[in-house]
Amino acid sequence: MKKADIGVAIYVLAAFIMFIVPIPNWLLDILLACNISIAFTILFGTMFTKEVLDMSFYPTMLLFTTIFRIALNVSSTRLILTTGDPGQVVATFGNYVGAGNLVVGSIVFIILIIIQFMVINKGSERVAEVTARFTLDAMPGKQMAIDADLNTGAISDAEAKVRRDKIQEEANFFGSMDGAVKYVKGDATAGLIITFVNVIGGIAMGMVYQNMDAMAAIEKYVILTIGDGLVSQIPSLLISLSTGILVTKGSKDADFGTVLVSQLFGIPKALYLVGAVIAGLGIVTPLPDLVFLTLGLIFIVTGRMVAGTLETAQIEGEINADEIAAEEIRQPENVNSLLQVDPIELEFGYGIIPLADVNQGGDLLDRVVMIRRQIALELGTVVPIIRLRDNIQLNPNQYIIKIKGIQVSEGEILFDHYMAMNPGYVEEEITGIPTYEPSFHLPAIWITEGQRERAESMGYTVVDPPSIIATHLTEIIRQHISELLTRQDVQNLTDNLKETNPSLVEELVPKLLGLGEIQKVLQNLLKEGISIRDLLTIFETLADYAATSRDTDILTEYVRQSLKRAISMKFFPQGETTSVVTLDPKLEQEIMASVKQTETGAYLTLDPEKTRAIVKSVGDEIAKLENLGKSPIVITSPIVRMYFKRLTEDYYRDLIVVSYNEIDSNIELQSVGMVTA
Repeated sequence: MKKADIGVAIYVLAAFIMFIVPIPNWLLDILLACNISIAFTILFGTMFTKEVLDMSFYPTMLLFTTIFRIALNVSSTRLILTTGDPGQVVATFGNYVGAGNLVVGSIVFIILIIIQFMVINKGSERVAEVTARFTLDAMPGKQMAIDADLNTGAISDAEAKVRRDKIQEEANFFGSMDGAVKYVKGDATAGLIITFVNVIGGIAMGMVYQNMDAMAAIEKYVILTIGDGLVSQIPSLLISLSTGILVTKGSKDADFGTVLVSQLFGIPKALYLVGAVIAGLGIVTPLPDLVFLTLGLIFIVTGRMVAGTLETAQIEGEINADEIAAEEIRQPENVNSLLQVDPIELEFGYGIIPLADVNQGGDLLDRVVMIRRQIALELGTVVPIIRLRDNIQLNPNQYIIKIKGIQVSEGEILFDHYMAMNPGYVEEEITGIPTYEPSFHLPAIWITEGQRERAESMGYTVVDPPSIIATHLTEIIRQHISELLTRQDVQNLTDNLKETNPSLVEELVPKLLGLGEIQKVLQNLLKEGISIRDLLTIFETLADYAATSRDTDILTEYVRQSLKRAISMKFFPQGETTSVVTLDPKLEQEIMASVKQTETGAYLTLDPEKTRAIVKSVGDEIAKLENLGKSPIVITSPIVRMYFKRLTEDYYRDLIVVSYNEIDSNIELQSVGMVTA
């Protein structure tokens, strides 16, 4: 055991020993002195601690000091009643602090009890209760603020964890303090009852067992009892004061004394007024002239000194700021920070800043948090931190989206307008500024706040600027999520799965497949919008087929077939007949005949003319589906699917290519065309 553990154990054990075993008066003197010392230690500790969590064990301290103080009360009571000599400390407090007078001592003791009960304990109890309630109520907001800072890159994952732990510790601390204050209040109550019992018992002992007359017994035992009450109530008062200081600390990281003095005597104008008022009272009223004039002059001089100090500090601050700026210019630039490339960046002009500024009512940060959650639920992968920053080089209403430092899309909004889009059945048009919706490039118009209600009543889809940016950003992330999936992300997903399925992960990684090969499979799935959330099924399939093939494209096709229920749910609505386009069997044979296998993978060797003919035929069939208001879906045989997708993906980004083996048996399909060449 550590020395500190032994010391605490002895401290608590001593209290229980004093309840049972009588102790001599000289030992009681030592223990009472120790009790007073501990009370002062706690008082000054709470005054000068910079953060309340530095005293996180304060509720436990209250419990220990309370039980120790009550044990001392029991020991002193035992000595008073049995020997009439409880030691020098109790006698001194009774004769010196109480002025050796029964009435004076009683009044001083009663005043201490009133101060502790009515002022300090009552206030501390109420503050602790309210603080605990507000701390618990504020936890969700603080958690959201941490998530927002984490998503914008203002803090790292480690810093976010530290801040979350700190919030939890604060909630636990103030919750404990709410109950621990009752210890102090109960201690004061117990001290008052013990004192009353000591008075009655002492008088009875003196008159019955020592044959003293009533006045002599009262004089002796009441003075000793008051001394005992004072020597226990003064440490209790110090502990109550410490509790009040701790629960009322406004600043969590400031020096108590410095802040207190600077806030009280830090405004020269206030000190001038106080000095003038005090000096005026000394001149106009019969109050002591010398005292009030001197005190008023002291306040005025102090105000002048404080004003001079503030002026000097301001000048020094300006000089230091200039020196720091000059030093930064002179220092060689640290280019390491410039080498970092953010996975996703959203840059915007100064006109869009209010949307991202929480103080101005902007909720763009909260929407970014929701985007990451939405993608995680939809595709089963974690979106990297999205960096938001303003860029004065952009137009005021312009924003751009970058993936790995390269701009991939842009848009422009009007801050105080709404975007209205015609879903196709609006008969009466509304006037506005023509524009295009940035995500899907649909025609739209900008309308004012006053036109919004009318546009909605006419059937327009009306969207506010933050929603436009959030939707655009979400679509860009969906399109590029496959290239954003890193090996470290795959490692994190693997580690999560390993917690519940360790045998599967150990069989697959790295015995059958390496981390990079699993990454390629997951990227292939994400590239076509297939969720990887069901990682268990994906890993089970890879473990089944990796022994026969390590070709990531072929493994991806096996995984897709295992995920056919999810694919069917995504692309084919339940209970509806889905219109699709099929592939000419002859064309499938031509495609397979043109596949060349190499060590680095397979590729197509189709004639360029044939490729153009296929692409044109696909375009014609997609047009048929779009005219019907359907999504462009092509159904192929399993062995052809990945090659046909690779052939057409550069021309038709939104084309969905699905094999027969990836469709659930209960799905109803209707072929409306066939791709030929």
